[in-house]
Amino acid sequence: MPENYPVQKSADEWRAVLSPQQFRILREKGTEPAGTGEFDKHYPSAGVYTCAGCHAPLYKASHKFNSGCGWPAYFDSIPGAVTRHEDRTFGMTRTEIVCSNCGGHLGHVFKGEGFNTPTDERHCVNSISLTFSEEDSAAGAKGEGEGK
Repeated sequence: MPENYPVQKSADEWRAVLSPQQFRILREKGTEPAGTGEFDKHYPSAGVYTCAGCHAPLYKASHKFNSGCGWPAYFDSIPGAVTRHEDRTFGMTRTEIVCSNCGGHLGHVFKGEGFNTPTDERHCVNSISLTFSEEDSAAGAKGEGEGK
């Protein structure tokens, strides 16, 4: 991962604060099995999803929608919270999303799938990359999206 994120830790430092599963996904770009994550079917009316690695606010509860994909889906993020990178693994081109604060792997974003959302995007995020706070103030989460 690029080394230009505000939170910088060595692999050993990350291992000390993350579970083995969190380390595999956040730091080694793994994926949890579909339908197994804590937040897949979690639909609160308010609150903020934060990075499990650094606790930076990423998504408001109001960004979440049911896509039926087996992972938590969001149509947008808190402005500046998520960074996009081209991912050419597995013989295809996708858009990887990472935490803008620590570079932790979140998942991928897909466009143009026809969901009835304001952005026609699906941020497909690993539950294990997230924590949840019922308080919007945990995020300072105002406004909508990546600069939208």
